[in-house]
Amino acid sequence: MSKIRGAFIVLITPMTEAQEIDWSGLKNNVNYFINQGVAGIVINGSTGEFVSLSKEERFQMVEVVMKEVNGRIPVIVGTAAETTKEAIEYTKQAKANGADCALVINPYYSKPKDNEVYFHFKQISDAVDIPIMLYNNPFTSGVNMSTELMLEIGRDCKNVKFIKESSGEIGKARDLARNAKGAFEVFCGSEELVMESYFVGATGWICVAGNVVPKLVTDMFNYFQNGEIEKAWAINDQILPLCKFLEGSGKYVQAIKRSMDLLGQAGGPARHPRLGLTPEEDKILKDILSNLNLPIHV
Repeated sequence: MSKIRGAFIVLITPMTEAQEIDWSGLKNNVNYFINQGVAGIVINGSTGEFVSLSKEERFQMVEVVMKEVNGRIPVIVGTAAETTKEAIEYTKQAKANGADCALVINPYYSKPKDNEVYFHFKQISDAVDIPIMLYNNPFTSGVNMSTELMLEIGRDCKNVKFIKESSGEIGKARDLARNAKGAFEVFCGSEELVMESYFVGATGWICVAGNVVPKLVTDMFNYFQNGEIEKAWAINDQILPLCKFLEGSGKYVQAIKRSMDLLGQAGGPARHPRLGLTPEEDKILKDILSNLNLPIHV
């Protein structure tokens, strides 16, 4: 059984008021999530503001986190880049530092055609011997991969072992899972469709909300796996307002960073031009956290 299963928390990149990475806070956050019993973590993802980090910062993020984790839980490293050459470089660096999997979205500015998307993933898969999670997110990359294209990549690229499906089209998750035939596994990437994704065959969730409720998202997956469906649904209902806010606000990075601060963990500001929550958004978030019975540090 793959160790890449369950709810993997997509870590933020905590920062100081000067917008420099808070490395001490990052290490504290890593240990906090490990102590909460999470299945694994993801770094240098969208929630980690990877497009706002320099190459040196992304490399250092991998080095620092892998050293801090020290094999205690699996780590997925985002290795996306606009060019194939650079994506291979990031993926090789993740592999060299002991990452368990690389998360790769298609180039996000050039809006590549199907044959270019295929080429991109085939080149990375052939160049680096590490499990790869293909990431389909049309909202951030401008490309909504077809089910057929993802199946082709998953079957032809020997290292593409997972597909994170974030289009919000539950039929894609279903068709990918049912037609994978052992070539790859499907992960949920839509905060509002987690239980639905589990029911159609997803074996995990790349999870933003888990920054706020790591134990709940972990328990939810475990309950589902154990056949305790009503308990899993109860947690889903409990965290759904948070998931909807994260998806709908357009400020999931800022909302998670603010949540981490409110919960006594390391958050800080996002890198500009991202600005913080408005007073109205902040009140909504605090109400959501209060309804989850979380201890807020004001």
